[in-house]
Amino acid sequence: MARPFWSGQIQISLVSFGVKLFPATEAKSEIHFHQISKKTGERVRHQKVSGGASGDEEPVEKDDIVKGYEYSKGEYVQIDPKEIANLRIPSRRTLELQQFVDLKDLDPAYFEKPYFVTPENESQAEAFATVRKALADTHKAGLGKIAMSGREHVIAISAPEDDSLPGLMGYELRYAEELRKPEEYFADIKTQKISEESLDLAKELIKRKSGKFEMEKFKDEYEAALRAMIEAKMKNVPLPKEEKPAKRGKVIDLMDALRASIGEGGKKPPAHESAGHGKAKSKVAVMPRRGAKKSSEKRRKSA
Repeated sequence: MARPFWSGQIQISLVSFGVKLFPATEAKSEIHFHQISKKTGERVRHQKVSGGASGDEEPVEKDDIVKGYEYSKGEYVQIDPKEIANLRIPSRRTLELQQFVDLKDLDPAYFEKPYFVTPENESQAEAFATVRKALADTHKAGLGKIAMSGREHVIAISAPEDDSLPGLMGYELRYAEELRKPEEYFADIKTQKISEESLDLAKELIKRKSGKFEMEKFKDEYEAALRAMIEAKMKNVPLPKEEKPAKRGKVIDLMDALRASIGEGGKKPPAHESAGHGKAKSKVAVMPRRGAKKSSEKRRKSA
């Protein structure tokens, strides 16, 4: 098991109990690159240096490096990492849950990192379990702050959706000022009039492609392609060729594209010219279905 990322007390008013936070994620990529010289093939190594009074660069040992805050041009106040670690701030050791909110009110845009939260030891288990059950029954998350990794973070504590899991989940949240203003990006999007028929078709399409959330179905195809390329270079064989992107289909109006997507009528939708008459329709490109080309070839051969 990994070492705790943070340990301390969860405090709710006069109730407190010890917990440990473990990172809930890990990097799964097995491919790592080093920087090497193109000419020699040797690995490039980086050395920390400082500029001396004469302008010459001098190597600096790791133990001789401290942090420095530049309060004036070229003037620094030195800060030892131990001094930062010993800052007098309550959230270094105590996560005080200051407010409780409905889980549905937590905007996903604020979520940063997930953590597993466990009792510090057996003596803390009863209080831990009681608070966990209360959070699960009320569908609430507790908000508080903890200091770690050089800053103070907002943390949301909640019970897992799977009630069979006896622990708690902690979610590191972004501060409001860290999110860019969506209005700056959405300002140029004009309001569109949506027909009831096209909306019903879009809902039906979503319904037909809906299913249970199973993240295990999503795999990192990029890493697989990268590994195939590396293996080809190691064996000195031709590199795998990139698949050509699917050709864009004929441009038709939105309604026909939606009908074609859900197979309504079983007929191929007609292509409309861009200079049509009457009310302008939304134009979209219909992507050819997989295997459609092969099927058409078989039909021609059988004919």
